[in-house]
Amino acid sequence: MKPETTAETKKPTRLNQMLASSAGRAFIALILVLVLGMVFNADGAFLKTGTHRDTLRQASVYGILACGMTLVILTGGIDLSVGSVLGFIAVCFSLMSIHFSWSAWISIPLCLLIGAACGSISGVLTAWFKVQPFIATLAIMSVARGMAKYVSGGRKIATAVQNPDGTYRYVDLPSIFRMIDSRILGGNLAVVTVIFFICLAIVWLFVARHRWGRQLFALGGNEEAARLSGVPVNRAKLMAYSASGLLSAVAGICQAAQEQQGDPESGFTYEMTAIAMVVIGGTNLAGGRGGIGLTLLGILTIGYLEKILSINAVPEAGRLIATGVIIILAVLTQGRRRK
Repeated sequence: MKPETTAETKKPTRLNQMLASSAGRAFIALILVLVLGMVFNADGAFLKTGTHRDTLRQASVYGILACGMTLVILTGGIDLSVGSVLGFIAVCFSLMSIHFSWSAWISIPLCLLIGAACGSISGVLTAWFKVQPFIATLAIMSVARGMAKYVSGGRKIATAVQNPDGTYRYVDLPSIFRMIDSRILGGNLAVVTVIFFICLAIVWLFVARHRWGRQLFALGGNEEAARLSGVPVNRAKLMAYSASGLLSAVAGICQAAQEQQGDPESGFTYEMTAIAMVVIGGTNLAGGRGGIGLTLLGILTIGYLEKILSINAVPEAGRLIATGVIIILAVLTQGRRRK
């Protein structure tokens, strides 16, 4: 005899439906983190408007990196160089703006070009020379970090400028630094956050509405099938890594403005946070599934988790451990979904 079936066994519950989708799992993860913040609210600090404002501001630079990382991961690749490119651009932007007194109309486009060039090198190595993305971007990570230290002489590029005789003079901080690091809407919204949302919107438009976005999904799903279907595989992959480098440059400019200096050590381990945001959002590390909306959920989840740990005075070691555990759980969840 066949077992009796009921309406409950025929139709999955709404909770099961949410857990079965990447967006549902990412949304539940964000809700759990927010609940955690309400429980461990550090004497009401988490409930204040300023805490949420600062969370968005602190997550913005990581979020810009995560936008670029999403494009690369959709193709089935990875970009380990984003943090080092950020540091290199922070040094270049500070040198051009503070020490050389170049206009923002010159320094910003040049920095964006340098960042895109770094990403393009990774794309060429991956697409045309068939170097594994992990190896190619690991090499660029090392080169970019080395260039940051070489160009800066291993020192932070700040408003103290060395004269030919070895003495120092102090110059004014360029207005572009103050503008990027400022707040609008009565001090409730950081300009860096506005830049992040602009980057997010542009990337979303390309991924969701442009032919290139469909090509990225096709690459991640099955690269050979995409090639046989007429997808310009090498060009699409090159554009993904170039865009990642470009967004790393945007993040580097924002980082320099917030720190009011170019630190050659800036961006250290930022690539891991960016990857965590993308993975926790639900974009598949194997490529072919995901999206920028999911990445936004991951950005908010990691951003709020970092803030909760910070206001509760959890040491950096604990934060790193928590981030690592969350990445593992997210990847395991993806594996169960594929089955």
